[in-house]
Amino acid sequence: MGNPFVSVINLGCRVNRVESDRIASDLASAGFTLVEPDEAELIVINTCAVTGEAEAKTRKAVRHALGRARGPMVIATGCAANLHPDMLEALSDRVIVEPSKVDVAARACTALGYEQVPDPSAEEAAAQPDPHDLAELLGRSRWGIKVQDGCNNRCTYCIVWKARGPERSVPVEAVLEQVRRAEAAGIPEVVLTGVNLGAYDGAGSHDAHVEIDELVETILAQTAIGRIRLSSLEPMDVSDRLIATMAAHRDRVAPFLHLPLQSGCTDTLRRMGRPYTAEEFSELTNCIRTALPDVALSCDVIVGFPGETEEEFSRSLELCHSVGFARMHVFRYSARPGTPAASMPDQVPPEVKEDRSRRMRALAQELARVDARRRIGTTELAVTEQDRPATLGSFHRIQILDAPQADSPALVRVGIMGMDETGVLWGRCSVAAGPNAEEAHG
Repeated sequence: MGNPFVSVINLGCRVNRVESDRIASDLASAGFTLVEPDEAELIVINTCAVTGEAEAKTRKAVRHALGRARGPMVIATGCAANLHPDMLEALSDRVIVEPSKVDVAARACTALGYEQVPDPSAEEAAAQPDPHDLAELLGRSRWGIKVQDGCNNRCTYCIVWKARGPERSVPVEAVLEQVRRAEAAGIPEVVLTGVNLGAYDGAGSHDAHVEIDELVETILAQTAIGRIRLSSLEPMDVSDRLIATMAAHRDRVAPFLHLPLQSGCTDTLRRMGRPYTAEEFSELTNCIRTALPDVALSCDVIVGFPGETEEEFSRSLELCHSVGFARMHVFRYSARPGTPAASMPDQVPPEVKEDRSRRMRALAQELARVDARRRIGTTELAVTEQDRPATLGSFHRIQILDAPQADSPALVRVGIMGMDETGVLWGRCSVAAGPNAEEAHG
């Protein structure tokens, strides 16, 4: 028989994206041909269960996959598969639930009667995808490296800790090996990811407890990778040492931090089980901006959490405005059965959550344009990408008018000269930005 046709669909977070790349690599190594979903005889869905809405999207994605042209088998893996396997299996006898992502390729071979069964390693560190092969296949200019999994926090709204298990970290040497492989493949930027990245506690050759700031320093010292990006850090895990490292290596560590705020009101944060106050968060961002004036800050924020009053919501709006986030991911609170928040009194009506979501998203759009606009007249490193705008260190998109013609992505310094009507920046490699930069171009 010929090579089976398979498609991998990713739902959810950045960690899922990295894991889906790894699943695609495993499948390719086992002899599968990666294709678009309508051509596939088997579809793998890496599911999400972070909210009730995410679970609904998971069910919809599985049903949609079952209805594809070739009537494919569907393998569901990921968080929803771990939490609710029976729910997914009940959708069809063509659905297979595989909780272990490292075993997906072997399960796929069995499902299709395909003889070339891979031998995946049980060690996550050793089972990362090969950047050289997969970067071109998936069109990646930034390569995600999963260095941590699991969470020991118990936020009252969250169920991810049940799906992901306790915190665990990839050894330092295994992380370095992945960075070196990405470097050798010509990938200009690696993104360190984890379910709770700031809780990284990996074993090094001379230290049994290497934390995230030390890991970044080690990568900088022992590799020549063009740029490191940190995917998401809980506010309490951003140390002075990490900020100082970012400031000392501005070209090699992206000037960007994603800090899950969740609420800008201390009373709401307390009900959420978050271990900081709104004042402490604000103080942290002030410290970051003092050391890194060009930093772009991003956040997650939940609106309509149980007991959230209009006054509490207004405090969230005010804090977000004062911080000046470059990107905001706004979520309406969605009750998760089995979490403390689901049974809290004073659940917020859906129409109120919808209104607050609309207002917070409007603020997010306004702040994104403000942060982009303040970069006009400056220079910044960008990762070039084929057939689409480049990505600045600050994570803004930029159209480079004289982008170098190259077959592979690269880091280039760009003079930021203006912003178009959609909020996308534009600039040139050949000229430095300055006071004559424009607000828009035709």
